[in-house]
Amino acid sequence: MKILVTGSSGLIGSEAVEYFDARGNQIVGIDNNMRREFFGPKGDTTWNLERLKRHTRYFSHQDLDIRDREAIFNLFRDQRFDVIVHCAAQPSHDKACEIPILDFEVNALGTVNLLEATRLFCPEAVFLHMSTNKVYGDAPNEIPLVETETRYEYARAEDFNGINEECRIDRSLHSLFGASKAAGDIVAQEYGRYFGMKVGIFRGGCLTGPSHSGVELHGFLSYLVHVAVTGKPYTIFGYQGKQVRDQIHSRDVILAMEAFIKNPRPGEVYNLGGGRGNSISVLECIQLIQEIGGYKVNWTYVDRNRVGDHICYISDLSKFKKHFPEWSITRSLGNIIDEMIKFEVQRQPTVTPDRV
Repeated sequence: MKILVTGSSGLIGSEAVEYFDARGNQIVGIDNNMRREFFGPKGDTTWNLERLKRHTRYFSHQDLDIRDREAIFNLFRDQRFDVIVHCAAQPSHDKACEIPILDFEVNALGTVNLLEATRLFCPEAVFLHMSTNKVYGDAPNEIPLVETETRYEYARAEDFNGINEECRIDRSLHSLFGASKAAGDIVAQEYGRYFGMKVGIFRGGCLTGPSHSGVELHGFLSYLVHVAVTGKPYTIFGYQGKQVRDQIHSRDVILAMEAFIKNPRPGEVYNLGGGRGNSISVLECIQLIQEIGGYKVNWTYVDRNRVGDHICYISDLSKFKKHFPEWSITRSLGNIIDEMIKFEVQRQPTVTPDRV
């Protein structure tokens, strides 16, 4: 197959490049390192691009901006793709309010450019759109919760598996990032449903893994592991650090995409996260990092939560597992954190942080 990966130097994009390249597919990756513009030098993904060039056989990179419709159309004219893995995005819930136009252009306009190029030049291709759970805004916070010593939990038995795809995406506070991603999410559904294209939409929970260039404003677990290993300070924003997320390894995301490629369902939407088994609060993450790696996190608390933030979000994976029963989570929280610590230590060999 010939596969286009957008955001190919990012977490999910680079995982897709490595996975499909190892299986002999021709991969074209587009990434203009805009993450550095969003987050500064700490968000620079050049290191990951260079790593991909060293470790792949069939990967080629193009420095393209998905907002540039002419450049995208020219690429699709020249190269007909069998699969499009669309991961490029402005990914920060918090950063979007500083750059609302740029955020919308990347997340909404860029997505339309790619969908339309696919419709015009390779309409039979499978299109995988990486969306986000932030399309639900703060509607998940309306579910009754109970507070325990280390986390918030759903109070009702019927909510045990988490948030499903029936959760509304309007009449809630999203953040501008959530709004721009909701626009891209809906238009991707429309290309699937209206045009009958093989478009799948994946509403990601906390996507993570060693290839994540986490920063304070995006990439919670990656950034937390980074500050633990390097001894840098960490700030918890609101909810006493008991806010819960479900962590999914980037490889499990790609395995889900592979399942969809084999049996596409046009216009379908899926929540995709670590599920109940990989759910964890900020406080629990700090403790687990200490138990696995022996790293003490130097954290402080600010009694101000992020605008529109979820208090407890666990992805209900029931729909995806029903449609694709061969797929399951393969990486536990312990596996994920252990792998990320080892990778971070390799990247920071001269650092000597506090150990417990």
